[in-house]
Amino acid sequence: MFNVSLDFSGSAFTLNLLWSALGVIAVLAVTFLVALLQKRHSVIDTAWGVGFVVVAALSFIASSSTTADNGRRLLLLFAVALWGLRLAGFIGWRARDGKEDPRYQEMLSKAPGNPNVYALRRVYLPQGIVLFFVSLTVQIGMFATGTLGVIAWIGAAIWLLGLVFETIGDWQLARFKADPARRGTVLNTGLWRYTRHPNYFGDAAVWLGIFLIVADSWPGILSVLSPALMIWALAGKTGKPLTEARMSQRPGYREYVEQTSGFFPLPPRKPKES
Repeated sequence: MFNVSLDFSGSAFTLNLLWSALGVIAVLAVTFLVALLQKRHSVIDTAWGVGFVVVAALSFIASSSTTADNGRRLLLLFAVALWGLRLAGFIGWRARDGKEDPRYQEMLSKAPGNPNVYALRRVYLPQGIVLFFVSLTVQIGMFATGTLGVIAWIGAAIWLLGLVFETIGDWQLARFKADPARRGTVLNTGLWRYTRHPNYFGDAAVWLGIFLIVADSWPGILSVLSPALMIWALAGKTGKPLTEARMSQRPGYREYVEQTSGFFPLPPRKPKES
């Protein structure tokens, strides 16, 4: 089921690593300048998706003169671009009021010394490293030479499922927040009835799908730690845990947790009898 080809252009890929790293640095540098102008570092959340698109585009260009499979290259470019631009557009639209995100406000209010320098060290540098590491799956896939097989098309289906899931989840949450009467309450309908984090689950499915598209051809399987880091961060580190910590004091949230799956979509559980 896996395509094995040893015709992998190692020299071109090594050069691509340098270009991709420079691309990530450029995106973060521009983002930092915008943050200084707008006086809010939450703009980096919008740049997150853009960074992946830039890396995918650079890798697509760098692999154009190699024997890499064009079908996989185009599929990866399309998958990353659609995911990244949708995410960036949604986060940018959500932050259209121009206010700093409370998470960054709290963190930077405790910063020793210059808050902007602290943000560079604690926000931009870690996100740049994670972005580059996770994108290794895409970078390797752009140079893979085997043709698309069954595993790759299964990956494409999982990617589509994840993209649709997070898009609908974000739309449902945006509609919920737009209603002043629902302020301070908990969204427990739609996809949010089956998982407390449809957006994070969708993201995880997207990156699992991208990995399978790449893992279908050698040496893509070696990039398994890249999507694993993304999924771990979403489910166990910065995504789900931090969101639930902020929501834990909201009325009705404890009951919501008892009835609703924490990550993978499942039928709601019956309320506990008092």
